[in-house]
Amino acid sequence: MKTTHKLLGAALLAIGATGAANAQYYQMANQLQQLITPALSGSFNYKGYVDASYLKGVGDKKADFLEITTTQGFKYADWFFMGVGAGVEVVFTNPSSQFTDWSQVEPGDIDFNKGHTKTGWVLPLFTDFRFSIGKPTSTGFYIDLRIGCSFLLSDKYLEIGNGYMTNSECFYLRPSLGVRIPMSLNNSKQALNIGLTYQLTTSNYWYYHDSNSTLNAVGVNIGFEW
Repeated sequence: MKTTHKLLGAALLAIGATGAANAQYYQMANQLQQLITPALSGSFNYKGYVDASYLKGVGDKKADFLEITTTQGFKYADWFFMGVGAGVEVVFTNPSSQFTDWSQVEPGDIDFNKGHTKTGWVLPLFTDFRFSIGKPTSTGFYIDLRIGCSFLLSDKYLEIGNGYMTNSECFYLRPSLGVRIPMSLNNSKQALNIGLTYQLTTSNYWYYHDSNSTLNAVGVNIGFEW
């Protein structure tokens, strides 16, 4: 008799656990549907940005950047935007000296047939996270974070410091802090953005077997959102 009660209790417990699990799965599926449906129907709050920036290089290996970018994505809340972006940068370098001691070069370190330049074109690709502080209808602040990569669009090495940037793929990190100014009270989606920004770029670098280079730059940016 006791064995029968134990088996009955175990069965009821299993049924209860199964029911709880099914309820949890149903809740998760329902939440996922609530998230996906607005995206598929286009009811998410789409936003676009275009920005222009100038950044001055700091540190041992200096490079200045003139940049124009655009970001497209969705505003998931009044305070949070996420999207993807791309742009074009013109990079200006001021090398401290041109490296000419080719006796230090080992096969495979650098391509002798490539030229070198002090001005290059760069393509940044990034994910953009933006946090807004304040009401959309009034002047407020924003914090922007871009994480991605950039590509040197040149068949020449870029002269930096006492050496050269030797590969085209770079890590790209750019946080910004600024002020958001709505263009009108009737359309708070359109706004002017003015801010300060910092950019970090890392890439392979060659000078006496120095294998990487980190470029730091600070500057200002102005943008428009819609």
